Amino acid sequence: MIKRISLALIEKYEYSFKPEFEPNKQFLREIGLDVSKRLRNKIAGYITTVVKSDMMAAAQEAATEALQELQ
Repeated sequence: MIKRISLALIEKYEYSFKPEFEPNKQFLREIGLDVSKRLRNKIAGYITTVVKSDMMAAAQEAATEALQELQ
């Protein structure tokens, strides 16, 4: 349930989430996500994990492209 809700929110508010937990938790509070505090924190934590992994994947891809250009 946490993953499903998190991925739906990431699709809907793609550029609103950051790789830090606190701003994500605050954003979920601002949009009025009607869930318990504990569930909101779990969703914010999972969103943070997804955003960080997406950023790492993008950085890895950019590094690979730059390395290929040098060769």
